[in-house]
Amino acid sequence: MSPLSSLLTLLAAGLWQWLAIAFALGYLLGSIPFGLLLTRAAGLGDVRAIGSGNIGATNVLRTGNKGLAAATLLLDGLKGTAAVLIADHYFGQGAALLAGLGAFLGHLFPIWLKFKGGKGVATFIGVLLGLAWQGAAVFGLVWLAVATATRYSSLAALVAAAAVPVALYAMGKPEVAGLAAIMTLLILIKHRGNIARLIAGVEPRIGAKG
Repeated sequence: MSPLSSLLTLLAAGLWQWLAIAFALGYLLGSIPFGLLLTRAAGLGDVRAIGSGNIGATNVLRTGNKGLAAATLLLDGLKGTAAVLIADHYFGQGAALLAGLGAFLGHLFPIWLKFKGGKGVATFIGVLLGLAWQGAAVFGLVWLAVATATRYSSLAALVAAAAVPVALYAMGKPEVAGLAAIMTLLILIKHRGNIARLIAGVEPRIGAKG
């Protein structure tokens, strides 16, 4: 059964509450601010007070602790994967789509932080791993190619995110492609500062000092 068929089946059966539960579960998992929690636990203070003020792995890296940055990246991704897999197990693929969207929105707009969260790339990848690992693979390959060619991490993430919906649609996964397109649009909006710096030629490159 496709994700869309699963979703329609639940709606036709009047089980919309299970869809709401799946979305809420995803949102609450996605709202966990691992970057903030890890840096505070390590005695590094509030990560929102440094760099970009973001709670994601890139800003955690600005503390100088690569281990914490890697842990943030991993956990921000896995919360998206967990939301999808739990919802899929209990409610089906249609609910898994909503849980993935919920997790992504939770990371971007966490209720615990007055709806000021991260930029969503790690959670985007995590959601893809749970729904269609091929999308995550496409993201990784495109990111690596663009980052190697340009040494701009932000540009690589934006191009890779934009490639995913197209690739998933071509692979015959239209429902996941549609969700990926929504997430990609939000990633672009969240990266508007990076886009402005890329256009101005002042965006830091990978490995740049200062």
